[in-house]
Amino acid sequence: MSLNSSDIPRWRIGEAAKRSGIAAANIRYYEKEQLLSPGVREDNQYRLYTDGDVHRLRFIRLCRAMDMSLDEVRTLLALDGARKDDCVAANKTLDAHLGHVRERLAELQALEHELMQLRSQCDGSDSFCHIIEALHAQADEPLPVNLQGGSAAKRHV
Repeated sequence: MSLNSSDIPRWRIGEAAKRSGIAAANIRYYEKEQLLSPGVREDNQYRLYTDGDVHRLRFIRLCRAMDMSLDEVRTLLALDGARKDDCVAANKTLDAHLGHVRERLAELQALEHELMQLRSQCDGSDSFCHIIEALHAQADEPLPVNLQGGSAAKRHV
């Protein structure tokens, strides 16, 4: 016995948000970014979500929780895993993402070192704060070449 489309469970955005763990605003954003198809609308123009949509949203949430970019998520969503080429593409995507994660880890370790250096400048026993003094001194220094022009280094995500 096959089900017709009226037998498939369908939910409005609030229920889909609850079932997927993704806020309604993010669901709309993912639709705009074409990670989720526009799908069926009721007569009143409310979008209806299926089990498949909720699964896709959970997949997106999982990938985003692993700090993947929308392009990486889009790539993985396009793969069905049934072909050897899909495995190659998935591995390539994850390898590139691992590279970004390792780069970010190095940045965070450098930041940790910088914060520890800053923290070591003040134990709170003087009449003024050496941390605030050091931050003001750094703010008076010229900007590094890579930050001139007002744009910080581009983040992966």
